[in-house]
Amino acid sequence: MLRNSAQFATDCHPKKDGTQVASMDHNVITLEWHGDALVVVAAGGVESLRWEIIEQAADIVMEPIRGQKAPMVVFDLSRVSYFGSVFMALLVRCHKLVRTRGGVMVLCGVHRLARELLHTTALDTLWAIYDTREEALESIGA
Repeated sequence: MLRNSAQFATDCHPKKDGTQVASMDHNVITLEWHGDALVVVAAGGVESLRWEIIEQAADIVMEPIRGQKAPMVVFDLSRVSYFGSVFMALLVRCHKLVRTRGGVMVLCGVHRLARELLHTTALDTLWAIYDTREEALESIGA
């Protein structure tokens, strides 16, 4: 079940079903709530995410995580073919926050090139990676 996430960002967009989705930019990151799980949907814009806006992106993604005792976070990367060091830094920052709060973070929809990058950097050892969002949500009990 999708919960309103408008309180976590300055830009909020209604969906056809009447729910709200918070986003930093249509081309970068969207936050969705599925029960108690936060789903961070990354779009193609993360492929060119610049260091100058990483703080804004981190604030938008990490603010709802800070409000949870044991956050459950899914990064849905199905709309991203590849990403660079800036987005990897965001993933690691979120991972550290989630872990310190006793939560769990998983990835889903990771394309072949991005999987290779995660493997090369050994970051694939930090997170379970699932093919679909449904599998990822089920794995964390959402």
